Amino acid sequence: MGFNCGIVGLPNVGKSTLFNALTATVQAQAANYPFCTIEPNVGRVAVPDPRLAVLAAIGKSVKVVPTVLEFVDIAGLVRGASKGEGLGNQFLGNIREVDAIIHVLRCFEDPDVVHVDGAIDPIRDAETVETELMLADLESLEKRLTGLQKRARGGEKESAAQLVLIEPIIAALADGRPARTAIPAGEEEAARRLGLLTAKPVLYVCNVEESAAATGNRFSAAVAARAAAEGARAVVVSAAIEAEVAQLPEDERGEFLAGLGLADSGLDRVIRAGYELLGLITYFTVGPKETRAWTIVRGTRAPQAAGVIHGDFERGFIACETIAYADYVAGKGEAGAREAGKLRIEGKDYVVADGDVLLFRFNV
Repeated sequence: MGFNCGIVGLPNVGKSTLFNALTATVQAQAANYPFCTIEPNVGRVAVPDPRLAVLAAIGKSVKVVPTVLEFVDIAGLVRGASKGEGLGNQFLGNIREVDAIIHVLRCFEDPDVVHVDGAIDPIRDAETVETELMLADLESLEKRLTGLQKRARGGEKESAAQLVLIEPIIAALADGRPARTAIPAGEEEAARRLGLLTAKPVLYVCNVEESAAATGNRFSAAVAARAAAEGARAVVVSAAIEAEVAQLPEDERGEFLAGLGLADSGLDRVIRAGYELLGLITYFTVGPKETRAWTIVRGTRAPQAAGVIHGDFERGFIACETIAYADYVAGKGEAGAREAGKLRIEGKDYVVADGDVLLFRFNV
């Protein structure tokens, strides 16, 4: 089961620098002019989780396999992208394919790095990009509207149901509000199938100068206030620092960050926030060959969680041996947890919890 986040923003805000650091590659050309990123670049990154190393040590595992997120670096949008300005149509199409949007905002001043609108204003930039996404959504829905109305008048129930879903969304978009603010309760899955850009969850990433990496600045504070008002999240990152960190050996990164007053990397915070943004949790399998983290959506039942490993596990699901992470650690493994009465046998209706250590029983 793959999950991906699209990295969007205006040109020259540090998107490609951030992407390069995220994936520790130079796949995306970080050049100081608009449209240097023509094709979306894709990178898969490990979700940091200290529980993995603990479980692997207890299980004496030969290999440790983390769960991953996919990041897609999408070329810079400009005003008018919804009408095809710049490379707008191509970029908007790429955004439709991702599960969530990471919106990078420039929160630093640098006379050597041009800004497409001439001055630093992350709130204006956020509104520019979101407006283009809303206009694209509005155009998409309005194209469907006439046909749906005609079929609904003819008594087609499915079209009538679609109208109940999209009419409040169209009204919201026309009023300058994103689609996610107007999705009727219980219709989230139906709305997801519409492929609306502004229905996707958003994480704001404030790209600040090095001196503000630990504390943020007045620009990032304004973004944090906007995110709070929207019920969204914001993370402060210095893409320049993260690019340096990505080039350091693993054992030197902690000391480098500590010297800057940072407890962990901004990229770790972005990855974790992206994971949370998508409503994801982790369960584990532990054995002598490997300890592995598996990604599922919060609320997933045991058979579907098993299906993430292999379809046969889901089709032939019988039960799963379940130990909570804390109980596995306290018992120093499966045997100790079993002796303490902490190993449970769960059936098809069990909703997997974050941190569960699972062993599936199946028959096909």
